[in-house]
Amino acid sequence: MPIWRAEDGEEKCIGSVEELNNELKKAAAAGLMDPAKMEHLDPEKGDFDLHRPYVDHAVLVSSKGKPMYREPDLIDVWFDSGAMPYAQWHYPFERKNLDNVYPADFIAEGVDQTRGWFFTLHALAVMLFDSVAFKNVVSNGLVLDKNGNKMSKRLGNAADPFTTLDTYGPDATRWYMISNAQPWDNLKFNLEGIGEVQRKFFGTLYNTYNFFALYANIDGFTFEGPEIPYKNRTELDRWILSLLNSLVKEVDACYADYEPTKATRNIQDFVTEHLSNWYIRLSRRRFWKGDYSDDKKALIKIWKSGCNWRRR
Repeated sequence: MPIWRAEDGEEKCIGSVEELNNELKKAAAAGLMDPAKMEHLDPEKGDFDLHRPYVDHAVLVSSKGKPMYREPDLIDVWFDSGAMPYAQWHYPFERKNLDNVYPADFIAEGVDQTRGWFFTLHALAVMLFDSVAFKNVVSNGLVLDKNGNKMSKRLGNAADPFTTLDTYGPDATRWYMISNAQPWDNLKFNLEGIGEVQRKFFGTLYNTYNFFALYANIDGFTFEGPEIPYKNRTELDRWILSLLNSLVKEVDACYADYEPTKATRNIQDFVTEHLSNWYIRLSRRRFWKGDYSDDKKALIKIWKSGCNWRRR
């Protein structure tokens, strides 16, 4: 703890490196701090280090000229984590206010942190700002093996994350984990499930874009020119655009409610069932036409709308 105490009970709580440096200079001037023990305590030098044992060498001077020694007791280390929201901004030194960054919209951690991080975040927030530290919390479940057992190196059922990412890539891995179970539920992790996501979702998405790119390039489509009036579009086009706009509304609502699993499942269903299985299948002959008609322009612009939404 950054608290120094004299024998008569006087205390000093140091709030910054600059304050500690000034107090050390006062103690040295009073003959209480040996300059030889200032090693690692000078912020101007490259070996500056406030960890033990160096900080234990710091002796301060009280208002009565008495030596003050650092309190040897430890504070709960979770209070360091609890100060994270403002410590990350080096508040109040480099940043003077926490406008637009505090309190957090949400935090995410394991349920086992309820008495650790979750508590100290709020405890410090109330003491310092009379405020909560976060508005919402997503309490993460555990990642289990495919049989529902806790992963363990000893049991040999632990998945190597680096090998998994090298094999399947981060996108498929993330999508599998979010779409397979809500973040607060335990996840039965199965590598075969990631492979299925690669094939059924990302493979379909990739083939859908390739189909669009092939014919757009053949016809020299540049995304320029006026939009085709809605009334002049086919019923099939109006149907897929309606579904797309409904999807945007549904996914935005899911994000606002911290329901990422519902969002990913809605997106996946749109791509695999509606866009690929029905819209592309029923529109193939329109792409095969040799002329660059308004019908084909409308068709390709719909693909543009879908691609722009996927980049959001």
